[in-house]
Amino acid sequence: MKSVVGPALGLLALLGIASYALLGPTGIIAWTDYRAALSAREVELAKLQKERDALRNRQILLDRDNVDPDLAGELMRKELNVVASDEVVVPLN
Repeated sequence: MKSVVGPALGLLALLGIASYALLGPTGIIAWTDYRAALSAREVELAKLQKERDALRNRQILLDRDNVDPDLAGELMRKELNVVASDEVVVPLN
């Protein structure tokens, strides 16, 4: 009986390790969940990179040394509600 206890404990330990490798949070079965999450994150990353590039372009257009006059005029009209005397405001509502 004593000769069976050692190998039985070793077998139980190996089964525990194997089950953890299969069913654990970083196991083989969790890979499908990680792949799905990775795909979702890649889509979100692409969206955020596009938004970052748009913001970077706007930052370049608003550079103090070389301001884009069209963007400056648009922002001035929008934020300060400023209209030149020869302009006509057409409400869109």
